[in-house]
Amino acid sequence: MPPSRFLTEEEKKAAPKITRALLSRIFSYLRPYLWQFLLVFAAILLSAGIGLLPSIITGRIVDSALIGKDMQLLIKLLLAAFVTLTLSQVISVLESYINAWIAQRIVFDMKNEMYRHLQDMPHAFFTTEKQGDVITRMESDISGVAQVISNTLTNVVSNIAILTTTLIALFSMSWQLAIVGIVVIPLLVIPSRTVGETRWKLLTQSRAKQDELNQIINETLSVSGSLLVKLFSKEDYEYGRFESVNKEVMQISLKEQRSGKWFRMVMGMFTQVAPLLIYFAGGWFMIEGVNPSLSVGTVTATVALINRLYRPVEQLLNINVDFTRSLALFNRIFEYLDRQIAITSPRVPQRPAVNTGHIEFSHVAFSYTPEVPVIRDVSFTVPPGQMYAIVGPSGSGKSTLVNLLPRLYDVTAGSVKLNYVDVRQYDLDLLRKQIGMVSQETYLFNGTIRENLQYANPDVTQAEMEQACKMANIHDAIMGWPNGYDTVVGNRGLKLSGGEKQRLSIARVMLKNPRVLVLDEATSALDSISEQAIQNAIEKLMVGRTSLVIAHRLSTILSANRILVLKDGVIVEQGTHDELLSKNGVYRELYETQFRLVLEREEAQK
Repeated sequence: MPPSRFLTEEEKKAAPKITRALLSRIFSYLRPYLWQFLLVFAAILLSAGIGLLPSIITGRIVDSALIGKDMQLLIKLLLAAFVTLTLSQVISVLESYINAWIAQRIVFDMKNEMYRHLQDMPHAFFTTEKQGDVITRMESDISGVAQVISNTLTNVVSNIAILTTTLIALFSMSWQLAIVGIVVIPLLVIPSRTVGETRWKLLTQSRAKQDELNQIINETLSVSGSLLVKLFSKEDYEYGRFESVNKEVMQISLKEQRSGKWFRMVMGMFTQVAPLLIYFAGGWFMIEGVNPSLSVGTVTATVALINRLYRPVEQLLNINVDFTRSLALFNRIFEYLDRQIAITSPRVPQRPAVNTGHIEFSHVAFSYTPEVPVIRDVSFTVPPGQMYAIVGPSGSGKSTLVNLLPRLYDVTAGSVKLNYVDVRQYDLDLLRKQIGMVSQETYLFNGTIRENLQYANPDVTQAEMEQACKMANIHDAIMGWPNGYDTVVGNRGLKLSGGEKQRLSIARVMLKNPRVLVLDEATSALDSISEQAIQNAIEKLMVGRTSLVIAHRLSTILSANRILVLKDGVIVEQGTHDELLSKNGVYRELYETQFRLVLEREEAQK
């Protein structure tokens, strides 16, 4: 019995509740392909019926051809058996083709639905969910639906069809032998399930111990782990721990293998004993005259048909396992599809012309969870064409604040307005097209430079692309590479330096040509040449645009029209550089501990 035929304890606990609504929802994905399903089921029934014929023909061969010594009839019956076998296999292949087509179409539909749904999920979803879980839902779980359709569902229908047609054939030939054959089936199934469950438990224990062994290996033989072991002289201790677990793995594996040997021996015995019992019963019926009309061919055909019953019975006994796993799979998929899309365009969205870039935050509050406020009663206005710098200690809420403008998050109180219209009233697509964002964490797709730049504007010309890159101080570097704008940047831009990626992202925003800019211009991890090149590019980008800048460099702060000082989610000070210094408050402290050190470093580099 394969291990997959048993549920783990975790699967038993997590088994979904079967409801009419759940089954109806699953069926909604199958309904568009109802006619194809009917064709598959018809093919299964036809194949099951034709599959009986070789065994029945075998009985005729024994009774009429062999005992009757009719060579011509023997050849005809053999040809008939061959034709029926071939026809049954051809129908099975055609059925599997249609079945696979249905399964892949349903997977196609579900992946499209899931991808669109995940695209519309708010930014908070991707900051809280594990990326691995998202990929598992998209790939493993939905792909597993193909197995449910092509295996679980059709196997149930196929097994019922084979079981029904075989029983009808058995009872029509000899009801006495049919009863003997049915009584024999538990002798084949029960030992299989009992021994299989024992093996499954041993295999589960073995896997758990093997995981423990792998954990020891990973921890103690890694660079850092081995160094720690040496520094604390724990070699003997770790070896003893490893030897102990390794011994347990060996002992459980031996038990599992021995169990398998006995299992195969028992099954071998019963597969031989079962036909012997039928031959005995058939012989007794014939010799003692209990059923004088019973023939040798009928007994032979009965043995063949009983073997045909074993697999369907065994699989139907395990249908609860397949059914539970299938429902759990759909349940995991539906759990994601049922996640609320919190940030959407309103039912009647506004599409005003964003021609000035006027920004207004009015009594804004925000929290990721109700008990922990991140932004509290923040109000300020950025006039069109001006640049406001936002400064503050780490964790003060600067990034969260600027993310409210393009509605990566929605305010929990107050309002954010662009051109005097609440951003929640905008058509979401229009709103985000008016806002360009450059963050410290630059993301590039694994494609060419051209493809990454076209992401901002698919219709951009080569001349426009080059002009943007010149303004971003990256064009000369691109032209110095062998493939120029067709250079592949690698996964997440791995082939480019940090400064090159940052300048490329600036060029990309320039091609978007937004009315409003939101910048996190942190350059602390870059060398002074790259830092200066990026700063020059940012200054060109901000010309004529309304800008909100999370500022880290003193030169940016000094060039701001106004500085907002954020601490613990509250604007505690605002004004110009000189005004804020004179207050001897939070800004003065930041200047003394951070900005002045950066300024001194810049002066030293000059």
